Amino acid sequence: MSEARKGVVFTIGIDIGGTKIAAGLVAADGSLHRATRVATSTSSDEIVGAVVQLVKELSVDADVMGVGVAAAGFVDHEAGTISSPNIAWRDEPLRDRVQAQIDVPVVLENDANAAGWAEYRFGAGRDVQHMLMLTMGTGIGGAVVADGALHRGATGMGAELGHVRFERNGLLCGCGQRGCIEQYASGRALQRVANELADAGGIGVVLAERRARDGEIAGHTISELALAGDRGALEAVRSVSAALGEACGSFHAILEPQRYVIGGGVAALGELVLAPMRESFLVHSPMHQKPVDGMFQIAQLVNDAGVIGAGDLARQENNK
Repeated sequence: MSEARKGVVFTIGIDIGGTKIAAGLVAADGSLHRATRVATSTSSDEIVGAVVQLVKELSVDADVMGVGVAAAGFVDHEAGTISSPNIAWRDEPLRDRVQAQIDVPVVLENDANAAGWAEYRFGAGRDVQHMLMLTMGTGIGGAVVADGALHRGATGMGAELGHVRFERNGLLCGCGQRGCIEQYASGRALQRVANELADAGGIGVVLAERRARDGEIAGHTISELALAGDRGALEAVRSVSAALGEACGSFHAILEPQRYVIGGGVAALGELVLAPMRESFLVHSPMHQKPVDGMFQIAQLVNDAGVIGAGDLARQENNK
């Protein structure tokens, strides 16, 4: 990443993850400068301290107009509070705690919303006005952009697409409900399906061998085997991708986005993920709409999306 340029007004984007806090200067064109990261603490006080320190370090010799902070959890955008199971936050006034220690405005956003906004502004959704992003990670992250605006809902819990009911009385989800789509179409779901296929035998010789040798098969191993053509791994990828395509058929009845952007670790498989999604969408869309070219695309900004989106949302807020 390049150094800060003279005459350019930046924002600072910060993405608080479970293991690391990523940060950088974000220009108006979405370019990222002085990118850096530190380890995430389990202490709220230490996280606030780390964020403030990152802001101070990135601000040296740079013209900064605002700071955007993204984190996983339920964010009340207006109040600037966050509740998260990952860091034991309950209505934590994170925005105001950071704001009290720096002299530029601070915006707080959910991490999936920030990543989705980055893709809409500068990535795979930059040529449309209606976009839905789904991140196939440990769970399913969601972001909705409708008519060029980020949809947050009444209290910031909007677009929690991973917890839309997919199967009545289905698998137990971490949210406490049963049958949520993230239990069938996430990276964790891919591992479960692949291990079940390996145990059942019949397809995927190498997959079964890895299961016998290593026990639980890791997600990256499944991806490697799928790319190598192992039938069992390919079937596991097809299963979770088809489930997500089916869910998109339901999403389409409500939101009708022009573009579905797929991110997360599983999305690195590209067309192996997109092809089953398109096929399943065709079958399960209530309107039986034929996907136009480019309706389903892989996210482009990958690991930088949260930082870029948080920074750009801070710019949007300050430009109101």
